[in-house]
Amino acid sequence: MATTRTLPKSTRISLDRSIERMRKQLAELAQFLGKGKPTRSLEEFDLETERLIGDLLGQTSDLLHAYEYAELGEAGGLVNMTDEAPEGTGMDSHRQSLLQRYRVLESCVSELEARRAAEPKQKKVGRTLIGPQIAEHMSPEVRSLSQEATLREAGQLMQQWKLGSLLLTDNQSYVGFITDSALAREVVANGMNPNTTPVKTCMRKPVVAIEGDRPIIDAVRMMKDQATRHLAVTQDGQIIGVISVSNILRYYSGVV
Repeated sequence: MATTRTLPKSTRISLDRSIERMRKQLAELAQFLGKGKPTRSLEEFDLETERLIGDLLGQTSDLLHAYEYAELGEAGGLVNMTDEAPEGTGMDSHRQSLLQRYRVLESCVSELEARRAAEPKQKKVGRTLIGPQIAEHMSPEVRSLSQEATLREAGQLMQQWKLGSLLLTDNQSYVGFITDSALAREVVANGMNPNTTPVKTCMRKPVVAIEGDRPIIDAVRMMKDQATRHLAVTQDGQIIGVISVSNILRYYSGVV
């Protein structure tokens, strides 16, 4: 006779309660966004939220780190790089930070719900995907330039396309990245001639890439680990777009 494996009652109840607690926290945060009157200070709320995320998802959870970065409301904090300022989103910084917190708590709920759904299959699955995929929030246009082009050409194209980075090629494959901040540092700090210096002298190599079907929080972690603000996004080994700190901030801020 066929049998069906069911989730242990105690585990199911524990996850149900965790999800309920996180949803209550999410509802309370909505009060700070104008959907009601807060009953305590934002500082008290943040302290309790950090403890709750740590208790339910672990003190080393990427989502706990993401919430702490959201409190800062700065791209530099998001990737632990204070030398680069975020690209503006045209929004009040305090409200932007609150919306970032809200997105993180939504991801916490999604993670707990995914754990509940995946519990019977724990022996077959590894990491649980949490939240939306990177490919849903990347920049799909892949803009590139030959590594032999000049720094001036790179700067002009970034300005024309309103981008913070370009992929560089050797005419056969992608070999690196050039960013606006690296361009400025090399030209200004080292006195390079932008009219004659090839862009390959300032590029970051090799290309740091991440699969598009991974959750956004994985991009945050990789940016921190690799100390970069831009990642190439791949699918089946092919680059299909680029995700930057600005893309991530727009997601956490609720800016489409």
